[in-house]
Amino acid sequence: MPVRVEPAFTVEVDTGTLAVHDLTPGATRSDVPVVLALHGITANGLAWQVLADELVRRHGVDGIRVLAPDLRGRAASRDVPGPWGISAHAADTSAIVSAFGGHPVLVGHSMGAFVAASAAAKDPGRYRGLVLVDGGLGFPAPSGQDVDAALAAVIGPAMTRLSMVFDSPADHLAFWRRHPAVGPLLAGPVGPWLRHYLDHDLVQSGEGWRSSCVLEAVRADGRDVLADPDTLAAVQRAVEQGVDTELLWAERGLLDEPQGLYDESRLRALQLPTALRTTRVPDTNHYSVILEASAITRLADAVDRQLAMR
Repeated sequence: MPVRVEPAFTVEVDTGTLAVHDLTPGATRSDVPVVLALHGITANGLAWQVLADELVRRHGVDGIRVLAPDLRGRAASRDVPGPWGISAHAADTSAIVSAFGGHPVLVGHSMGAFVAASAAAKDPGRYRGLVLVDGGLGFPAPSGQDVDAALAAVIGPAMTRLSMVFDSPADHLAFWRRHPAVGPLLAGPVGPWLRHYLDHDLVQSGEGWRSSCVLEAVRADGRDVLADPDTLAAVQRAVEQGVDTELLWAERGLLDEPQGLYDESRLRALQLPTALRTTRVPDTNHYSVILEASAITRLADAVDRQLAMR
């Protein structure tokens, strides 16, 4: 049976109490640099443990702090009600910074990158820098397209499982083992940690086990990522206001397909600001880009560049 991971902290937001994980609990100094990491659309804060471990290896157990919320509508924050959407998550991000103080590096993966960019665009002075991982830059969906269909086309099985009921946690893991991008990770060195992260998403009901993600939250967040003009323009606004920003993008896609979310031609078509740095992370897919050793090295390098900025 999965063990629910209790958050180290809770932060009051406009409609409830947000769960925040301290992934570096050894840090005791109040003046250590802070990394605030935001997860993807059907994920949770434990997605960042591998990055946190690498940063602790580099900076020491008392040399850095990595905070990672379960965003509203997910895992230990599933009971925080709406409003949903990227602007709500950006406001929650600001509330976390207000609660902890400091001048954090903001890191976001997938949808979390859109949240990070939106938070930085709204209040650029609060953040030391911005690291986007395989997200944050959008391509508007065709007008009138059904949001569930669009999300299913983009995130595939991760969306499908939100309506599924599993007989047991083991049945849930079996679902992920069949996933072409996640299955090999479960069989590899990060497998034990990844199982811990996947279990954190589960909640039990009379029917069985299901994802903690609130479907309406996922729909609203996905609608913003796909079609909200402010969300799609957030990176541009953040960079224009002087937020040092770097994008790391995975070579392959969410199903480990050769075409990832981004490539050189797609990025050129977006006419990005010249101050935005973009870095291809070779031999990675949308999931492994925040999990596998070589990718984590590049991600931690990007965080360290932001930490060194001021």
